[in-house]
Amino acid sequence: MQYASTRGHAAEQTFSEILLGGLAPDGGLYLPCEYPLVSADELNAWRQLSYADLAFAVLSKFATDIPAADLKAITDKTYTAAVYCNARAGEDATQITPLRVLEASEQRKLLLQALSNGPTLAFKDMAMQLLGNLFEYTLAKNNAELNIFGATSGDTGSAAEYAMRGKKGIRVFMLSPHKKMSAFQTAQMFSLQDPNIFNIAVEGVFDDCQDMVKAVSNDLGYKQQQKIGTVNSINWARVVAQVVYYFRGYLSATTSNDQKVSFTVPSGNFGNICAGHIARMMGLPIAKLVVATNENDVLDEFFRTGIYRVRKSAETWHTTSPSMDISKASNFERFVFDLLGSDAARVKALFNKVETQGGFDLSGQPGSDGDEFQKIAQFGFVSGKSVHADRLQTIRAVEKNYGITIDTHTADGIKVALEHAEPGVPMIVLETALPAKFNETIKEALGRDAERPVGFESIESLPQRFTVMSTDVTKMKAFIAEKTGL
Repeated sequence: MQYASTRGHAAEQTFSEILLGGLAPDGGLYLPCEYPLVSADELNAWRQLSYADLAFAVLSKFATDIPAADLKAITDKTYTAAVYCNARAGEDATQITPLRVLEASEQRKLLLQALSNGPTLAFKDMAMQLLGNLFEYTLAKNNAELNIFGATSGDTGSAAEYAMRGKKGIRVFMLSPHKKMSAFQTAQMFSLQDPNIFNIAVEGVFDDCQDMVKAVSNDLGYKQQQKIGTVNSINWARVVAQVVYYFRGYLSATTSNDQKVSFTVPSGNFGNICAGHIARMMGLPIAKLVVATNENDVLDEFFRTGIYRVRKSAETWHTTSPSMDISKASNFERFVFDLLGSDAARVKALFNKVETQGGFDLSGQPGSDGDEFQKIAQFGFVSGKSVHADRLQTIRAVEKNYGITIDTHTADGIKVALEHAEPGVPMIVLETALPAKFNETIKEALGRDAERPVGFESIESLPQRFTVMSTDVTKMKAFIAEKTGL
């Protein structure tokens, strides 16, 4: 399996060659030169597999340059009940991503796929734990080291740091927007004292952090000298790891390949639902991919109108589902590449326009950049929006009707899912995090604190270690060089 850039000017690479990096040298994102297809016989056989074995089966189609025995050992090490041990009462931890039926009437079947049973209580663990083990394996084979430079709006950072802490040959430099995460999210990251972890609180919003990561990634000389890699969802291995749980969700919700399901995904950076798009391109019988946004509704606007209009920092809302407080969705470029029929030159032109003019228009209206909006339905995408009042109402309704407490992002997902549910097609909502991570809003909605898994009772009171910095990329580069000594 070879990989090429969405912008067309980078040489094709293998899975291992793109594993440790992020952006392609031309500023694009890597995608496989063709999507591997899954046959009906394979899908039937996969119904009997454990999660670790399913991960091996899916990843084997993409990581063709890693010996099968080595890849199998990595997935076996990653996906265990001991790692994903924070299952709720009534959930089977050995299933790794168990499905919970919330509603099963003739009119609709609503399910919740638990993705937050890992060490940081968020779905990012599903990919990040695998990434940590893949990084360690690859670095050990080459006697190399890696300095991970990433950005987070809350959950990516903690998942990366918990996956990489103590890993030989790896340092993590993680940017986050200063004072714009929940108290739990902040403490989860900043309380880590491991010498290979560096938390940097940026005076700005998430998009500022993400822009700094891209600026450093595009400085090829610096990137090579400082051995910079990334764990953000621009990293292909992270996206393909997430493809696995779409297959698991479908296989758990159905008994026959003739059946279809839909997925609703709380979306900010488009990485999570991009994995669903890839699963669908591989042949998974997905009816709809429902994009659920919060007040930062850039993606909802695009899927309703065909207009992609990036907001400036001052226009990005700080909300009670902060991990989705994103106005420039990095992974969106991968979908646009497929939407445009793999026209790399046009993708490059459109995303250059994002940088210079703040967006593009595929609505087909006079003066627009194209008319591909009409083709979006062919890929199954629809969308919706949820705001703070919706969030509170959904949290209360889910508690009352289904006896379960959900976090704020999952509430956004369920609110939008119910708007797109249809008879005869199970609707699977991907859980984003456990509610303890957003206790302030849970308390506002329910009048009580969210339940906390063992070990997280007093995390906010732990000593914190972090550095506050401006959005100055030059100063950021100097900081990294100082800490690495390179």
